[in-house]
Amino acid sequence: MRENIPMLDSCLTPDVAAEITLQPVRRHHVDAAIFFSDIVIPLKLSGIDVDIKPGVGPVISEPVRTQSDIQRLRELGDIDLSPITEAVRILCAELGNTPLIGFGGAPFTLASYLIEGGPSRDLPHSRHMMTHDPTLWSTILSWCADVTATFIQAQVLAGASALQVFDSWAGKLDPKEYLKFALPHSRRLFDQLTPLVDGQGEPVPRVHFGLGTQKILTQMHSAGATVMGVDFHTPLTAAQDLLGSSVPLQGNINPALLTAPWSEIRAHLDDVLDQGASSPGHIVNLGHGVPPETDPDVLTRIVEYVHLASA
Repeated sequence: MRENIPMLDSCLTPDVAAEITLQPVRRHHVDAAIFFSDIVIPLKLSGIDVDIKPGVGPVISEPVRTQSDIQRLRELGDIDLSPITEAVRILCAELGNTPLIGFGGAPFTLASYLIEGGPSRDLPHSRHMMTHDPTLWSTILSWCADVTATFIQAQVLAGASALQVFDSWAGKLDPKEYLKFALPHSRRLFDQLTPLVDGQGEPVPRVHFGLGTQKILTQMHSAGATVMGVDFHTPLTAAQDLLGSSVPLQGNINPALLTAPWSEIRAHLDDVLDQGASSPGHIVNLGHGVPPETDPDVLTRIVEYVHLASA
């Protein structure tokens, strides 16, 4: 579907985005679809020159690092978001009773791309701004919170039944740093998402996920999620001990095991299911993304196994 179509352009072509979203549902019979998009789409829609470079990730030609750079950041309107809402409407008509999960990026992770200009192991520009210009830092992350809230709200208002916020790089922060530099802005985002309801008037479930975040899991939950995503580094039982007995969990199959023999995968699935059984709700999912070399038939078999085990 994406041949000769740049990644972000495919996200903004409604029929292409809808078809790519639908393919895993048709093939693997998963219980929900997740909207095919990218957390940097709000940046592109707001006029930021951003592209996804193969093997690299999001690359921003002119990073935002000064007060004057902020003038380039603008709010999103209905016309900007029309490719998103149109794709979601197509999907909801095709999916029928299968729910659609909308998503977006947490302010810290989105801002890290915006400030660094791309993926960064150590986030040098971000860390310098945190300590030397906290006002500028706060302004940028507040904008990121608001533009992502608008992006996710558009998905839900068009028909998405749940939402997920990804804070991929939050694990780079220690607990004190997260509390000071990230949590207030994640709360700003979730404060705008909490009032959202689905077509039946029920509150929309809100999932929050980060990688390498065991040490800040409780703080992340306090931002406003109703479900916590757990990466494959963190045992589900450890996450439940940290979060308490009332928080549903999502996770956390280790993607590195997807190329292992089936007997090894099955034993791992049994362990994940056993650990999740103590949760008030457990959404079985990978603890990170699907590696490109994964045999899709293995994913189908995993879904079938989980469905039988939890029937």
